[in-house]
Amino acid sequence: MRILSFFLCICSISFGQNIDFDGVVIDTKTKQPIPYVNLSFLNTLVGTSTNEEGKFSLEIPKTYLTKEIHVSSLGYKDTVLLASSLFKTKRLKMQEATFELKEVVVAKNLGKSQVLNPISSYSITSGFDSSSTPWVLALYFPNIGAGKKFLEKVTIFFRQKNEFSRDRAKFRLRLYGVNPDTKKPAHDLVKKSIILEAVESFDYTSIDLSSLKLKIPEEGIYIGLEWLFIPYNWYKKDEKDQLTNKQRIEDRFAPTFGGLYTKNQNFKVMIYGMGEWREFMVKSKGNNQNFIPAISAKVVKG
Repeated sequence: MRILSFFLCICSISFGQNIDFDGVVIDTKTKQPIPYVNLSFLNTLVGTSTNEEGKFSLEIPKTYLTKEIHVSSLGYKDTVLLASSLFKTKRLKMQEATFELKEVVVAKNLGKSQVLNPISSYSITSGFDSSSTPWVLALYFPNIGAGKKFLEKVTIFFRQKNEFSRDRAKFRLRLYGVNPDTKKPAHDLVKKSIILEAVESFDYTSIDLSSLKLKIPEEGIYIGLEWLFIPYNWYKKDEKDQLTNKQRIEDRFAPTFGGLYTKNQNFKVMIYGMGEWREFMVKSKGNNQNFIPAISAKVVKG
């Protein structure tokens, strides 16, 4: 069962005359390349990411040059431009976003810690794949009681894929506030780009965030997992098309994030792709459990 993979592959595309679409993304001020920038063709399920050197490369139908591209990266202003413009210049300059951090609260006399959404490897029933365009998968953690809590540690679980031959894959951790009106993820709470790895011999990875002294907002927090469409993460998957029932070879990008069913209705799943957030909801057969990414958060009371 590949829940997110199915979701992303509902719309298939037909490639006619193809062209190579490549270039580099740089910082407007420093002129330095920007790694791990996500580029998505709007109203399609096609996209890619820049590599460690800020370069991107993708084969697309020539007709896609008339479409718009949404470009996003942590710490920079989102950009939308015509694909034909980027195809000609092969260079895109991104402007650093104005990033206003709230007053830093120094955690003193911290109380007991608590693990939100505790997970065992045995509870993971499936996973979240990405095969067409870079996505962010985000899980909402409410701040029950709206008390003063600090995010101390995040743990992410994975599902192994036999087709992926490399022993590790990279992804980015995102931490978001909550839009009080829409209840969707809002601004990034941390400007630092946190790149993590899923390692083949481990079912999970954890990161200690206590040094950030990040106070969880009263509205709660979204913990996001961002796929990076870079050669480092790429592999091929041979499987049956869920619509035509025919065999097909498809590009995939690791890692596969673990998923599980929960009865806790406080958790909410959102996905970000093609420039907007959408709610993601899959119910169990009994309709009393929701399928969510396998993410645990350890918090400590202030």
